[in-house]
Amino acid sequence: MNREMKRRMARQGQVTEDGAPAPAKRETPRRPAPKPQRTKPAEFLREVRGELRKVAWPTRAETINYSTVVLIALVVLITLIFFLDLAFSHASLWLFK
Repeated sequence: MNREMKRRMARQGQVTEDGAPAPAKRETPRRPAPKPQRTKPAEFLREVRGELRKVAWPTRAETINYSTVVLIALVVLITLIFFLDLAFSHASLWLFK
């Protein structure tokens, strides 16, 4: 075990000051978590509406720009995959001719 590991174990309380393993601590038994309260549908919709008001929605121009970037990236990747597939199929046909 190197120095770094010993230091990390000392910080976590797994070893004592002299480097001996620390005695295992017994965990107190935990009580089960209480069951969540059911919310009424109207209250749920009010909370959802409140959260949606906090969202920073993109403007129309930003949405168009992002969509354009995604479509261009898709066209480039589809074209690349098409030509790679074409090249590999020709190569495999040439190899097994």
